[in-house]
Formats: sequence, C-alpha cells, structure tokens
Amino acid sequence: LLEREIAPLATLYHWDLPQSLQDRGGWASREVVDRFADYSELVFEGLGELVDNWVTHNEPWVTAFLGYAYGTKAPGLRDWHTALAAAHHVLLSHGRAVTTFRNGNRPGQIGITLDLTHVYGEPEAGRRLDGHRNRWFLDPLLRGGYPADMVDLYEERIGPLDFVVDGDFEEIAVPIDFLGINFYQPAIVRGRDDDGPVGVEEIPDDTARTAMGWRVQPDSLTDLLVRLKRDYGDFPLMITENGASYDDPPLDGSAVVEDPRRLEYVRDHVAAVERALAAGVDVRGYYVWSFLDNFEWEYGYEKRFGIVFVDFPTQRRIPKRSALWYRDLIASSNGKG
Repeated sequence: LLEREIAPLATLYHWDLPQSLQDRGGWASREVVDRFADYSELVFEGLGELVDNWVTHNEPWVTAFLGYAYGTKAPGLRDWHTALAAAHHVLLSHGRAVTTFRNGNRPGQIGITLDLTHVYGEPEAGRRLDGHRNRWFLDPLLRGGYPADMVDLYEERIGPLDFVVDGDFEEIAVPIDFLGINFYQPAIVRGRDDDGPVGVEEIPDDTARTAMGWRVQPDSLTDLLVRLKRDYGDFPLMITENGASYDDPPLDGSAVVEDPRRLEYVRDHVAAVERALAAGVDVRGYYVWSFLDNFEWEYGYEKRFGIVFVDFPTQRRIPKRSALWYRDLIASSNGKG
C-alpha cells in the first residue's frame, strides 16, 4: 500500500475474538478489556512504523447485540443482559486502546467505527431504536455516559447494569481523533410490544432493496451526517464502510463485470456525502465496502459486495463497472480533498 501511495487505516478488532477468551466469557467478561489493551500495544509496536491511522473496533453494536442478544453472529448467544455487558466492555476496551496509543506518543490518529442508521417512523418507536442502535454507543463515547432514557428502558426490561464500574465512562470517553461510520440503510419502524426489549419492528414498504434485503435510500445518509453535527457538534467523521451486495451476472469472458445497481448505489451515496459536506459536516473520507468480494460471515460467499469480482474457485479477479467508475472518481478528485 505504501509503495503505491495508499495510506492504510488499520482496524484492531473486526469480530475475531480468540476462542480461548470466548471460553472464559468473551466480551461479557471484564477480563477481555485487559487482554485487548495488551493486544493493542503489541500491534502498535509491530506495525507502528508502517501504519499511522487506527480504528479500535469495527461495529460494537454488531459484536455485542448480534453476537450476544440476537444470536446471528458469533458466539451466537441470545441473552440481553450478557449483550449489554459485552457492549460495555467493548467500549471500555476501546478507551484502553486509545490510552495505550496516546501513552506511546505515536504519530497518526485513532478512532472507532460505529454502524449507524438514520431512524424514521413512529416517534416513540424511533426514539427507542435510535437509542439502541445509535445513542447507546455515541453518548458514552462523545458525552461520557449512557442515554438516560435507554438506561431506564433496559433496567426495567432486562435488569440492573451491574457491569458498570466507577471510572468506566472516563476511560470510554477518552478523546478520539475521528469517528468512523459504517452506513448501509435507514430504519423505518413502528412499535411492537412483543418484539424484544426495544419493542420495534420494521415498517414494510416498496423501497428498492439490495440482495441483502436492505433499503436503498441515499438521502438518509445525508440526514444521518447532518443529525450527528446537530446533536454532537463539529467532529471529524469518516465513512469507513458503504456499499451494496447485488447478484452479479455469470462470467462470460468479458474483461469487466457489469453491475449497474451497485454503481448507482455508490454514486448516489457519494453524492449524499457531498451534500452533507455542503451543509457543513466535517467528513474526512469515504471508503467503499468492499474492494473484493469476500466472506460475509453467516452468509459465506453468497453475498457479493465487492467492486472487483472474485471467481472463488480460481481466485481470478475481474473489475466490475463500479470499480472503473470509482477509479475515475478518485483520479478526478486527486488533490481536491
């Protein structure tokens, strides 16, 4: 990357907890916080001369809630109190890693990436989902504590947050250099009392969808970015993931794989970021998810997000039309921010 003048942005944790630590409780155990700090220091020492910019965690909501409450990601548990403890310890380990980075007087920048959504729909249901998906992570990181309305909701429906220790929020809220945002779709919801502790469900509509079944609504990214500026002030933001899975056509020997819907998705979301910039939001960068088709967790190799096609049996790489478009966009904007 450096030889080609590409600046790496390295992520310390993307859902790959060692099994030995999971066997001792995983992220629900406070022990993992110290282990993560040790790991972070080793990585900083090993790669610090090559990498300047760091993300501590990718998508803590997924780690905690999809892993420990909804059970769709590893370790596949379904216990909400355990999930809340896991979320807290992920945030605490983030703070420890940032402190480790600062104490080493290392150059560069460090932040965290959250998978955020913009919520529409019934106001009360929307407030709960926003608290669950967004504010439960934004508030401790940027305001130094959990949102009071969600503390009340969780303690009423799940139990006391007995994993919080005095001084935790000071560690979690250690200043960061940027906030990474992974964005794919908005949420449009209504209340449903029997649908778990948060009590919301999606409102179906005829909006265009990706192969993952995710809504395609680029304006919602602009709305989210403007909302973050309004509610959390001027703060450097970075779009660390944005992209779409679609079913690509069978290989026919062509030098390019045609993917018009993915190209349109990326083009329209880049335009949405530009509108946020025009509104005064401090967005420092944009990354497409992803460069290559890859392993998509519980979906295996079925879902293709890449702008470069991978023929998995042969490992041949074939650019998609979206890759050529994105290449030209980068070339045309080189040196312009």
